[in-house]
Amino acid sequence: MTSAAVPAAFALSGFELRFDSMFTEGRGLSFPCDAKGQVDLDTLSERARCNYLYARAVVGREFLTPAVRRC
Repeated sequence: MTSAAVPAAFALSGFELRFDSMFTEGRGLSFPCDAKGQVDLDTLSERARCNYLYARAVVGREFLTPAVRRC
């Protein structure tokens, strides 16, 4: 992935918190985070914040346990 394709929030943080789907390989949700996996909710858009809270709520039912990855 080129730096132009990486959203600014990910590029600044250098890390993402990735929730992979339990059912569809390659599908999931990613959010900018720090090295410890902490997401700053204040920097997320309303849609991203709703998606993040949803993903956290359905870990083990729809998404796997999230993983911190370098961007």
